[in-house]
Formats: sequence, C-alpha cells, structure tokens
Amino acid sequence: MIHTVWPYLALMLLVAGLFPAIERRFGWKIFSVLPPIVLTYLLVTALAVSGLWQVNAEIKAAQSMLVSHMVPALLFLLMINCDLRAIWRLGPRVLGVFACTSVSLLVAFIASFLIYRHWLPGNQWQPLAALSGSWVGGTANMIAVKQAIAMPDDLLAMSLLTDALCYSMWVVVLFSVARLAPAFNRWTRARSSGDIPLAEPKTSAPTTYDSVLLWLGMALAVAALSGWLAGWLPVSGMVSATTWTILLATGCGLVVAHTPLARFPGAGTISSAMLISVVAVLASQSNFHGIAAAPLYLLCGATVIAIHAVLLVGFAKLFRFDLYLCGISSLAHIGGVAATPILAASYSAALVPVGILLALLGYILGTGFGLLVATIMSTLALP
Repeated sequence: MIHTVWPYLALMLLVAGLFPAIERRFGWKIFSVLPPIVLTYLLVTALAVSGLWQVNAEIKAAQSMLVSHMVPALLFLLMINCDLRAIWRLGPRVLGVFACTSVSLLVAFIASFLIYRHWLPGNQWQPLAALSGSWVGGTANMIAVKQAIAMPDDLLAMSLLTDALCYSMWVVVLFSVARLAPAFNRWTRARSSGDIPLAEPKTSAPTTYDSVLLWLGMALAVAALSGWLAGWLPVSGMVSATTWTILLATGCGLVVAHTPLARFPGAGTISSAMLISVVAVLASQSNFHGIAAAPLYLLCGATVIAIHAVLLVGFAKLFRFDLYLCGISSLAHIGGVAATPILAASYSAALVPVGILLALLGYILGTGFGLLVATIMSTLALP
C-alpha cells in the first residue's frame, strides 16, 4: 500500500500516460467508444477502491493542491490557440450556426432536466451541468464546471461516461447523414458551405524543452495570481472564489493568445497531458458509489442530443443553414477540436478550418455555458 505523496504521484502519471500510449501504438477500436481519458478515470477509480494507496492527510493535501492549481493552469493553456480575430473572420453565417447550436443545447439540457428531475433529487443535477460544459467546450470545461460548483468527485464518472457514449453515438449519426445534404439543403433553401474561402489556422512548431518550461511556469504563475485575485472578488451561492479563479485564468489565456508569446509551441501538448493527469487525480479521490445511476444519465444524455437535433433542424429551416455547417457546429460543441476537423474533411476539405475554429470558440465559452446551466438547474432542482 502507498502511504506517501511521491509514489502516489508517480502512479498517477504512469496511469495517465498508459491509455494514450496504447491508443497511439495500437489504435484499438475500443478507443472510439471509450476514449483514453474515460478508461484512465475508470482504472484509477478501481485502484482507489482496491485500497492501493492510503487516503491519509498527506495524500489528501496533495490531491487538493494539485487540482486547485492545475485546473486554472490547464484552462490558461487551452486558451493560447484561441485566436478571437480568426474566429470573428468566419462571418455572420457561420457564427449564427454556432449561436443557434448553443441555444439548442441550452434548451435541450434544461428540458431534459425537467423531464427527469424527479429521478435526480438533491445535487444529482450536477453531472448534467458539468456535461453541458463539455458539450460546448471539452473535458477541461467539464472539470472546470465541476470544480466551480463543488460537485463531488464520485459524480464525475457519470459525466465522463455519458459524454463518451452519447458522443460516440452522435458522431456516427453525423457521418451518416452527409449523403442527405442535397435534399436537406433544398428543404432549407440553403447553399452549400463547401466552397467557403478561409485561411488555415496557425500551425504549431515542434515542442521544445524550453517552451515546456516557459508554458508550465507561466501557467502555474497565472493560476496562483488568479487565485490571489479571486480572494478579493465578491462571492455568492453560485459564484465562489474557485469560480473566479477559473474565469480569471481563462481570461488571462485569451489575452496572452493575442501576444507574441502565443507563437511559442507546446501549449497544446502540455494542456493535453495536464488534462488527463487532473482526471487521474480526481479519480483517485472517488469510488464506484452511485455507478448504478449511469443508465439514467445516459438516457438524459440521449434526450439532450435528440432535442438538440430537432431544434437545430428547426433553426436550419428558419435561417437557411446547410447540413454541413449544422453538422460541423454540432460536433464542434459535443465533440471538440479533435473530432470536428475529421468530420469537416469528410464533408469538404474547405471546411476543416471552420471546424477547428468553432471548436476553439467552444473552449472559450464552455465553462461559462456550464455555469449558466448549473445556475438554472440549481434553481429548478427538487430538494
């Protein structure tokens, strides 16, 4: 049994790197259904339940310190590649599709919660609120919302499983409907977006050791500064010091993204490693308590996607959006920056930059969206 911090940290890092390495080396099909981040969470949870490490004061203090500092640092790094000027140049039509997708998801989450809220008493709405952050941004936004609303670690598995399984189902649907584009566009009276002329987003140079040190130092400094500033800001029932820390770190990242510092490579690589490490640490504090509720959350997730799809089709008819833009915008929300360019390329190579930039915009807005959903759900929740 592990009793001290350093063996515990070594184990967390080894497990965090295990499944990404296996996916890169072998490319097994299971990773298309259960991504490495979900398998990492489940494995670390199983190890925690088995009692591999002792949850003493030293390890608890390390867990708390790691999460409180790494989450804002992670969000700062994620913002570095988010060029607001490039996103703005997408034009009103593309940004309109994105806005309609966000609205449809907001309505879908609230409607789904109202449908199932009798089975989700107390704080059981929190996994859905965290999931909403992910379904506009990504897993990092989910973690940020979880921390901001003080969601118990045990409930994170519900958000991660629902995200992975429902997302996999939706990806299959979006790839499958491509052949319906001509009929859909005739029905909405929209022109195809496959010929949109756009500049490619900036590419990243290879990561070097000096850029790793630069970004790690800067990210941890921003996290510390954000935490200090948050102590001076007003708090309420839904806006805590942690919430302010997360929002300040996100804002700092957006500012730095528009400075010469953004040209240094490595921020994306470091943020990916930091994200899965944070998930491993969070999993190490949890157990399988409440896992029996997973089917209910999967049903909630499927309902959210169904309502979102119906509303987005309605918006497409009203504003004359074509199927390609609707599909890319939907996956930019629910799938994030990794999957969206692949879907966009299957539609039209010209749409790949659109997919990347919309997914990055989702990263910017995901945490705020999740906090908005959390505020509404907490108001509507049954005691």
